[in-house]
Amino acid sequence: MDHDTAVPGRRAFLTGTAALSAALAACGGPPSTNDTGADGPDRTLTAVIGYGNDGSWDPTRTASAFATAANAHLYEGLVDTDPVTRAPYPALATQLPEDPAATVWRFTLRPGALFHDGSPVTADDVAFVYERILDPGTDTLARGFFTTWLAGVRTVDTRTVELHLRFPFPDGLPRLTLAKIMPRHVFARPGAWDDAVRGLAVGSGPYRLTAHHPKSNTAFEAFAAYNGPRPPAFRRMNWLTIVDAASRVARISGVSAGAQIADNIPYAHVPWLRRRGLTVAGASGMNNLFLMFNTRHRPFDDVRVRQALHFAVDAERIVDVALKGHGRPATSFLDEGNPAHRPARTVYHHDPARARALLRAAGVHRLKVELLAVNVSWVLDCLPTVKASWDAIGVETTLAPQETTAVFTKLDQRRDYQVVAAASNANQFGLDADLILRHTYGPHNQWTRYARWADHPVARRLFAALDRATREPDPPRRTALLGDCLDTVAEQAVLYPVVHNELMTAWDPRRLTGVPAQPYPGLNLLQAGWA
Repeated sequence: MDHDTAVPGRRAFLTGTAALSAALAACGGPPSTNDTGADGPDRTLTAVIGYGNDGSWDPTRTASAFATAANAHLYEGLVDTDPVTRAPYPALATQLPEDPAATVWRFTLRPGALFHDGSPVTADDVAFVYERILDPGTDTLARGFFTTWLAGVRTVDTRTVELHLRFPFPDGLPRLTLAKIMPRHVFARPGAWDDAVRGLAVGSGPYRLTAHHPKSNTAFEAFAAYNGPRPPAFRRMNWLTIVDAASRVARISGVSAGAQIADNIPYAHVPWLRRRGLTVAGASGMNNLFLMFNTRHRPFDDVRVRQALHFAVDAERIVDVALKGHGRPATSFLDEGNPAHRPARTVYHHDPARARALLRAAGVHRLKVELLAVNVSWVLDCLPTVKASWDAIGVETTLAPQETTAVFTKLDQRRDYQVVAAASNANQFGLDADLILRHTYGPHNQWTRYARWADHPVARRLFAALDRATREPDPPRRTALLGDCLDTVAEQAVLYPVVHNELMTAWDPRRLTGVPAQPYPGLNLLQAGWA
């Protein structure tokens, strides 16, 4: 998701940085945060990320856009995936399973693979991570992507490991990228997972972390001992976190320009940046503005009220005015480019009369709503239309945008709220419909708990139906069962998109090559290089 994290432990990020600082120092110490490098191949790649770097960095728990993107450069899975197609390729493993439909997948680790502290990657480290993810007593985001189909992990020898599946599930293979392998000797010690939340990163990827300054920047350097399939192309990288849209654009194009690439480009700036010689490319996917209701706060426990507020929103106007045409009103929980997409049984076309009728049927009059919202720049652009739409049906609306971390701290603390507007994008985890649904809906899912909906009878039926769909071996039948789940999610409108939008990335083609425009936040520079 585009928020800074959606898992417990973020509050620990604000304290206890001594262990992290010591760990970074042991890895060589931080460079200057203003280091731009010399000319030539050793110069520093400077990137601008439009999301905060002050969320959780624990790969098993984070949904932070910044941290998830960075972790792809710091860590490896047994299998990793192409950032756009999500086609799997062997990363720490030497090859993919010969039969993805088998119920035992055996992997041999890459010879000579080392962690950033110089220790060898072993099968015991692989087992350590998978045991954490599968542990029902450990609250990880990754758990929801694995436990339905993965029964356990077994070490065969120091370089061989087996994953044992509950049933054949070839779609699970690309998900192995979500289990980033971490050294047991580092993260099994007391307090280490809290350090991981704050930014301690010891992986086997092509880059290692050298400095981390929350709300400022994160710095990387090439890992000299890396011997895997994505060798580092940049000697150093410095990723700046700049949430403000104007400042972000200025760092790539204005007087203070010093960056070669930036994500989350404001739509209004696209023509201007292109005239200045930059490549600006977009990609469509699951990125969306969603509304999430507190179903324990009346009257939002009534599905008619939730539906009314969705029918009231003029999503076409959001697309035209806020997104400058770079989006579409949601016709399903899935974006229209997803292979499993079909229009849901309930589609929230702009219908103020129906919205008023639903509120009357629910016995709701003179409703006042505080819309808590994240401060992601394009989300802020959408909020005035949401307010105008709700005001027009007699719902007195107050906008309450806050820093993203502040919004999710409130949710983590289970403080009361009415409605949240935020950005989401499950494509940073994968493309399949089962994964996308499980990212948001599940009995142990953080988002479902945020909405106070996990124990609702309809929710329980949804979770059971989703499990049946996952186990269904016949692809057309499985798609149909997932379609039924998507219809339920649309009808209930507990957490549901208003629009799906295109994400824009800008870079200087005179300086960079091999940059993919990806349909989710952050950057993937594993196949990029200097032009």
